[in-house]
Amino acid sequence: MVRHRIEKSLKKTALRFVNLLPIIIGMLLLSSLAVTVFPEQISAGLFGASDALDALIGASVGSVAAGHPLASYLLGGELLKSGVSLVAVTAFIVSWVTVGVVQLPAEVLMLGARFAIYRNVICFFSAIAIAFLSVYTLRLMG
Repeated sequence: MVRHRIEKSLKKTALRFVNLLPIIIGMLLLSSLAVTVFPEQISAGLFGASDALDALIGASVGSVAAGHPLASYLLGGELLKSGVSLVAVTAFIVSWVTVGVVQLPAEVLMLGARFAIYRNVICFFSAIAIAFLSVYTLRLMG
């Protein structure tokens, strides 16, 4: 009886994974495309208007180009070297790690549409708030 349940669970899991595979592959391809296009946009003068606009743009780009936390620190350092403001880089890094617009279809399938959308919206606005709080805290301290 237990063996039958385990076999049934394994078959169900394998079927679900096979059904999710195209979405996962598409998500990875879109993420790679977004990361490739992003540096060209920086050179076009995307940042620099104001802290609020920089934070919004940084969070938006980070939301689309979701990635690994370790890569975000390297990319953030390169952005700072190229003259992007600390507010924009902080918003970018936080949204890069917490928001996943490209990953949304897979998240909807696994966790439900309502939860996935709410989580992404809350994380997006939290990224902007964290960027301002971090930068202004650093300015107050030093």
